[in-house]
Amino acid sequence: MSDLLLLVDDDTAIVSALAPILGREGFEVVTAGDGAAALALISERTFAVVVLDVMMPVLDGRETLRRLRAQDASLPVILLTSVGEAGERARALDEGADDYLNKPFDVSELVSRVRAVLRRTSRGTPSLATQKGLVSGPLRLDRHSRRLWVGQQEVDVTPKALALLDYLITHPDEVITRERLLQVVWGYAHPVGTRAVDNRVGELRKALGDDAAAPTWIATVAGSGYRFTADVQVSR
Repeated sequence: MSDLLLLVDDDTAIVSALAPILGREGFEVVTAGDGAAALALISERTFAVVVLDVMMPVLDGRETLRRLRAQDASLPVILLTSVGEAGERARALDEGADDYLNKPFDVSELVSRVRAVLRRTSRGTPSLATQKGLVSGPLRLDRHSRRLWVGQQEVDVTPKALALLDYLITHPDEVITRERLLQVVWGYAHPVGTRAVDNRVGELRKALGDDAAAPTWIATVAGSGYRFTADVQVSR
């Protein structure tokens, strides 16, 4: 049976282009033109994932996401946004989106994001992006207060390093490219190269005592990027 995907966007050109492609990728696609219509559909049907535009009439994507999260913390949501800034990333993920993409985007990237979210939910992993605290062995991250511990010792790292860890730990066992990490942590407009990602990973490894040759948490994927390798649980 195909996964039921809800595509929410008021741009009919985008919907008419995306829906058939997602259909060919094996999804059963239902569409809505605004957040109010989307919430009505969600109350009637069981969706596997929601792809939600931010800028819409009647009820925008952010308010739709807030209302949805008040009712259901587990339904995966990927936001589509037109603003390529690190602050936009923070708002999208802090409000409970499982992931986000900046417009314009490659359709293959959207399909990849959707499949990654569905792999996590199919394994019974809760929507980690909606959780206040996460643990992985002795590592504990309080996502709301932006604090990090290893065992009983609080660890101080730069805000960029913490934001990078936050994205990796909420996407466990998923290969995240350096380019993608630049998008979500630094934003499109920030003039940095991929070396900035490597430097912050190095900072995290040093602070966590994580050996790059035999990593406990952050593994390097040659020619691609990084992967959070350890199990992640919700902090109780």
